[in-house]
Amino acid sequence: AKDVIGQLVNADIGIAPCGEGAMLLDAADLRGQIGKRLQNTHKGHYGYVSILGGCSAYSGAVKLANLSCAALRAGCGVAQLIVPDSLEGAVSPYLLESTLGLMPCEDGSMVYDAAALDRCLSGQSALAVGMGWGRSEEYSHILSHILKHYDIPVVIDADGLNTLAQMDLQILERSACRVILTPHAAEMARLCKCAVDDVLRDPVGISQRLARERGVCVLLKGPCTVVTDGTSTYLVDRGCAGMATAGSGDVLSGVLVGLLGSHEPTPMTVAMGAYLAGRAGELAEQRVNPVSMLASDTVSMLPQAISELL
Repeated sequence: AKDVIGQLVNADIGIAPCGEGAMLLDAADLRGQIGKRLQNTHKGHYGYVSILGGCSAYSGAVKLANLSCAALRAGCGVAQLIVPDSLEGAVSPYLLESTLGLMPCEDGSMVYDAAALDRCLSGQSALAVGMGWGRSEEYSHILSHILKHYDIPVVIDADGLNTLAQMDLQILERSACRVILTPHAAEMARLCKCAVDDVLRDPVGISQRLARERGVCVLLKGPCTVVTDGTSTYLVDRGCAGMATAGSGDVLSGVLVGLLGSHEPTPMTVAMGAYLAGRAGELAEQRVNPVSMLASDTVSMLPQAISELL
C-alpha cells in the first residue's frame, strides 16, 4: 500500500487531488479480507441479499439479472431481485440461481406498500436499491421506509441517489441502516448541492465531508475511486476504458451487496468491492477488447479477480 498525499498522477486522466491521509490500495492490502470458507457451512452463513430496482421504462432485464449474478459471484449465499410485478415476465427467464421478489406498481413503477416491502426484505442481510428504478414520487416513501426500519447495510445507487437528493439528507443521520452511497461526480454534486467542478477539484475532501456530516460511507466513482467514512479513506485505481459501457455501475452495486451479505460494512469492505469490480473489468478487457466489452464480461471475470485475492 502507498499513502497518497497531495496529488495522484495518472497518464490518462492528468492530476487529481487526493487529500491527506488517503491510502491507495493494492492486492497485498486485500489478500485475506474475503476470508476462507469452512466445510461445515451453508448458504445462510454468507447472507441473503436483495437488489431493489427496475421499472417498465427500463428495458434492461439482462442488466438486472447481471446485478444478482454479480452479487452471487461476490460470495453471498442467496440473491433476490426485487422488481415491480409488471416486470416478472421480462426478468424471470434471466434468473437462474437468483430468486425474485415482487412489488406492486402503477404505470410500470413501484408504489409504496409497507407490507410488500417487509415481505420482500424479511431476513435479508444487505440491500442495494435504485438501479434502473427511474423516477417516481413514490420512491421517497419507499426509501424512507427502508432507512427507518432495517438495521442492515444498504447500498444506494443510480436513481436511488436521485431520489435521495430530493429528500432531507438528515434522514441519513437518523437511519437504522448502515448506508453506503455510490455516486459519480454529477450525482455527488446533486447530493451536496454544489457544482460538478467542485467535486472534481476536491473529490476526497468533499467525500469525507459528506460521510462525516451524514454518518455514511461514500464511494465516489471515477478513474480513481474514493471510499471513505470520513475517518478512513481509501483510493482504488483499478478499472479500464472498456468499463465505459451500460451496466458497469450496476455490476459494482451487485458486487458490493454480495460482499456485504457476510462482511462488515466497513470502508475496507466497500473498497474491496470497488477493487474487485475494477480488476474484473481489466481482466475482461484483456480477454475481449475495450471497444466490445459488455458489463456481463466484467461479471464473468469476477471469479478470477477474487481468486487473485484468496
